[in-house]
Amino acid sequence: MTEIIVADQVYLNDDAGTVLSPGVIEVVDGVIHSVSPVTGPRPSGEGVTDLGASLVMPGLVNAHAHTPMSLIRGVAEGHSLLTMEGFLAVLRTHEAHLTPELVPASVAVSCADMIRHGTTFFADQYFFADEIAPTVQRSGLRARIGWGIVELGDDTARARELAAAAAFAESMAGGTRVQGWVGPHAYFVDNTPEAMEAELALAKRLGTGLHVHFSTSSEEDDWCMAEYGKPALEVLRETGMLDVPTILAHCNTVPVDQLPLLAGTKAALTVIPSVAMMSGVPAAPVREALDAGVLVALGSDNVCNNTNTDLFEEMRILGKLAAFASHTPNHVTPREILGIATRGGQRALDGGPDDGQLVAGAVADLIAIPLSEVSRGPVGAQSVEAAIVYGTSGASVSHSMVDGQWLMTDRQVRTLDVADALSQQQRDYDTLVSRMRAAAAEEDSV
Repeated sequence: MTEIIVADQVYLNDDAGTVLSPGVIEVVDGVIHSVSPVTGPRPSGEGVTDLGASLVMPGLVNAHAHTPMSLIRGVAEGHSLLTMEGFLAVLRTHEAHLTPELVPASVAVSCADMIRHGTTFFADQYFFADEIAPTVQRSGLRARIGWGIVELGDDTARARELAAAAAFAESMAGGTRVQGWVGPHAYFVDNTPEAMEAELALAKRLGTGLHVHFSTSSEEDDWCMAEYGKPALEVLRETGMLDVPTILAHCNTVPVDQLPLLAGTKAALTVIPSVAMMSGVPAAPVREALDAGVLVALGSDNVCNNTNTDLFEEMRILGKLAAFASHTPNHVTPREILGIATRGGQRALDGGPDDGQLVAGAVADLIAIPLSEVSRGPVGAQSVEAAIVYGTSGASVSHSMVDGQWLMTDRQVRTLDVADALSQQQRDYDTLVSRMRAAAAEEDSV
């Protein structure tokens, strides 16, 4: 199937920061066939979508999310989920009563949020991945879904979770738009070296990746220093854990002198600046990672720990937090930030070499924003990258395409019934709370 897209501005996201004004994109069977300036009459007719006074750019990549957790959006206020107190007091008290049928509606709500805010590709990691995948497939988004594994050194739990992760990943084998990955919750914390060895073997056998929380505190390094006499990244590098595509989510306390160990590997330092700020933890060392040649990606985490899935806001906060923490203006440049949220994310999730750009051969994952809602200074006064990062909101996205298919047009999500999902999510939340109250009452009566 062929589709022609025309817009007043087409931002290629190439190394030169090329903008075509106006530009035309030809999409064939989900792949960009050509991108060129409009030199004659503006294309029109059947098969042509003219977005008029819009900026078209590659879709953003959310490299760390937990879609079911929109069910408990907001309940972590006043807590840091990056601490054991927050994890136990907020997450576990709710998740202990979560069952599979309460998952799909919240996944739909989260997917709709991402579509509406410019994300076209995301990485998920959570329990009940087999309940997540069908809704994601229906949404049209591109995704890598990791089966979350927590085993805490328990042989029975390890065998059960590894078997479930393997069955899920195998069931998703052969997919291109949506794939199953392996999701160890946290190396050395709740996944033992024995589990990690099995998880790596599984990822290699199935040709998938690993999605793990890493360095939200010094816990991994402390454990590895006590057990091996060396930091966690050295252990991961030596044991081959970085030889497959790997999302290392958060990375707030990664020792800067260890960053060169990530260079040249398939691991991505995946940062969530909003969560760092809201949790009161150090900013991830983005500038130092880029300078060391490390692949860097961007995520939103969950809307219980964060407040939204707007990666435009996350880009803006990344730049401001990096400058604030380093006392250096423009410490990470707008073009670098945009690259992290597009090309970096595509590489982190094992996308093609040209994906994340609007160039021939790249996947046709793109978004459109009315130029009236891109707050750019006078021509020559501000770069288009700075306007996108610092002057644009995800709420301004009007159109979204993934794999050559329109997921949203004129700000209307086409692939999901958002109103129905929100109504069902409220019923699911009420069910969850009633279970928690019943369990608390039973405990009080003992």
